[in-house]
Amino acid sequence: MTGRIRVKICGLTRLEDAELAASLGADALGFIFWPKSPRAVDADRVRAISRSLPAMPLRVGVFVDAPPDDVAAVAARAGLDAIQLHGGEPVGAYESLGLRVLRVVSVADEAGIEAAAALPAHVTPLVDAVDPVRRGGTGMTVDWTRAATMARQRPIVLAGGLAPENVGEAIARVRPWGVDVASGVESSPGVKSADRLRAFFASVRAAGEDE
Repeated sequence: MTGRIRVKICGLTRLEDAELAASLGADALGFIFWPKSPRAVDADRVRAISRSLPAMPLRVGVFVDAPPDDVAAVAARAGLDAIQLHGGEPVGAYESLGLRVLRVVSVADEAGIEAAAALPAHVTPLVDAVDPVRRGGTGMTVDWTRAATMARQRPIVLAGGLAPENVGEAIARVRPWGVDVASGVESSPGVKSADRLRAFFASVRAAGEDE
C-alpha cells in the first residue's frame, strides 16, 4: 500500500454530518437510495445537501438491484459522481452511465475473492459483510485475512464493522486503498456522532503515519 488511506463516510442523511465529514478530509460521501435502508434518502435531499458542500469529496449513491435507467435518473438529479452496487446486479449494465463504480464483494469464501479479482479494472471492489436482508451498515466485520489476500491483488475499499476503535488495526492487517464506515460513527442509523467522526479520522491518520 502506498500513499494515504482514502475515507468514505456512508449512510449520510443530514447536511451537518456531510459538512463535518468533508471538513475532516473525507474523500467520498455515501448516500443510500435503497428504500429498505434505515439510512435511505431521496435524490432531492442529496441534491440539497450537495449544494452546500465543496466540489470534493465525491458523492456516491448506493443502490441495490436498481435498473440502470433509474440509477441514471437519480444520479443526474442528485449530482452523483459514483455509484456503489450492493445487490446482484451485473456491473456491465451500468458502464454506459459514465460514473465511477464501486462493487460490493464478499470475502466469505474463495469464490468471493476470485469474483472480485475478475472485476473490470475500472471497478473498485468494496469489501463488506454481505447481509442479504440488511445489505450494509450492519456493524459486522469481515474476515481481514481474506480481505488482505484480495488487497494484495488489487486496490480495495474495506468496509464492514469499522469504527474508531478498530480501523487502525484493520488498516495494518489488510492494507486497503481506502476504508468505508457507516454505523461505526453513528449515534443512531443515519445520524452521525461528531465525536466518533473525528475519532475515526484521527485513527486513520495515525495508522497512515505508522506505515
